[in-house]
Amino acid sequence: MTGTPVALLRAPPFPSVDARVSVPLDTPPEPQPMAPADLFALLREARVGGRFWADHAKLATPAGIVVKPRGDGEIASELAGMTPQQRQSALWIASDRRMARKLAQFVRAENGAWRGDVDPWSALEGAQILVAHGDDEWVAIARILGIEVRVLSPGRFGTPDSDAAELDRRVAAALMAAHWRDPFTGAPSSIEATIELLAMWRTMLDANRAIAAVCGMAWWKRAEIRRFLWHPQRRLRLFRSAGRALATADRRHGALAIWPSRVSGALIAQSRDKRVPLMRVEDGFVRSVGLGVHLVPPSSVVVDAAGIHFDPRSPSDCEQILATTQFSHRLLERARALRETIVTAGISKYAAGATEPVPQRQPGRRLVLVAAQVEDDMSVLAGGGGLTSNLEVLRRARALEPNAEIWFRPHPDVDAGHRKGSVPDAEVLTLADRIVRGPSMAALLEAVDAVHVLTSLTGFEALLRGCAVTCHGTPFYAGWGLTRDLGQIPDRRGRALSLDALVAGVLILYPRYLDPVTTLPCPPEVLVARMATAQAPNRLGWIEPLRRWQGRLTAALR
Repeated sequence: MTGTPVALLRAPPFPSVDARVSVPLDTPPEPQPMAPADLFALLREARVGGRFWADHAKLATPAGIVVKPRGDGEIASELAGMTPQQRQSALWIASDRRMARKLAQFVRAENGAWRGDVDPWSALEGAQILVAHGDDEWVAIARILGIEVRVLSPGRFGTPDSDAAELDRRVAAALMAAHWRDPFTGAPSSIEATIELLAMWRTMLDANRAIAAVCGMAWWKRAEIRRFLWHPQRRLRLFRSAGRALATADRRHGALAIWPSRVSGALIAQSRDKRVPLMRVEDGFVRSVGLGVHLVPPSSVVVDAAGIHFDPRSPSDCEQILATTQFSHRLLERARALRETIVTAGISKYAAGATEPVPQRQPGRRLVLVAAQVEDDMSVLAGGGGLTSNLEVLRRARALEPNAEIWFRPHPDVDAGHRKGSVPDAEVLTLADRIVRGPSMAALLEAVDAVHVLTSLTGFEALLRGCAVTCHGTPFYAGWGLTRDLGQIPDRRGRALSLDALVAGVLILYPRYLDPVTTLPCPPEVLVARMATAQAPNRLGWIEPLRRWQGRLTAALR
């Protein structure tokens, strides 16, 4: 080999972005900060290293022997040493197109199997032995998986006479022969943080691999959607026509990604009839600095293959995560730190930082906030249990809190004149003590004692800040032992969660995030830090003033 070897731990080839996670060392690596066995265990769990984003091998059963030849003679020599049973259980891996043609001819004659450029983890899992050259990164991945390796020629990962211990030492040394780099800041990182980031990217790409077509995405968020749903092995096709999108997904035997509020029930029924899987895409819970109705593209979405979080009538990936995940101490600590950062920075779904002051509360009275919603929002229709009226939610809150001071918060999309759910101020003030519009939601939640919601995300944001929350409907955060639930809770829920376990599931494991600076998919901590430091620019900022003007005009004409 010549030149600098390719790093074993590296980022997928994100387009037009510097996603490097390592820089080669100029000097020999220092002693490993952890034992090779512990490092290998991290990598086995994350399944990262090499081209983990390549196509899945899709083996019916694990291979007995995996062989990566580079020449015609190696095919014949390896074949000569195999029993008939080994020949049939062997998996041959082509290193280039010429070898792929040779292997295709050979496999037809020997009744074996061959693959080209595939994810090495999917090809090696369950195998008994790998036969490959010493400079092939598949040797490293095989040893990380604990698979026996026979080396054909010398290389950085081993030589023909290397035993298992020597191979492991070489693999560990190769892993550590780098300075680790945070691709979001360019600052130094650690191998543990790098593995965690690569694992997050792998999870996203594994889910994206199934997507064959996309429809229902508004024009102003398509650039972000392409990044959220990107996969290096296929071109993402976005359709305006739902029929064409469904036909394409059906023809390609893949999934159809949709924005639920922008597709018809007929399309959903047709996809069910054709057995085309649906992946529902929706705004995330820490979305952007600015409203979606003002055409501020999302920096966070959820992509749900089972259902969608706001609809309790059927299971969702969110519900599955909350119901079954064994939350590790590391994940809970991460959730606690994320929650504290969000609260300290005053971040909510559409905002960050301080706004106008919060009004003075009446001394000695319990202060309750009632958060209004868009009355025809899908979360209201799906999770409201038949209740949609903001005025009725306020009326019920007053009945339950007869002695409290009640503040009513109109929904910003409704106040902007874009959505349904307006209640005349005079009617509100027959039940509430005050209407609060100006302060940020985060600031309001810091001031109140309790919150009443139908299905609003405000209830979740209130939990982050230690408020008591009453749910008149069935939002995704109800039924886990943290809220007073007046709506019907599915039997699938009922597991008691700590607040940090809820945060871990809802803000770390379920959504996806984009770094607004680098445009790379990122952990939530990166987006939250950008929002907290005013580094979350809106690429369509020129449209927002026009949408505000349009909203005021629409409201005036009603």
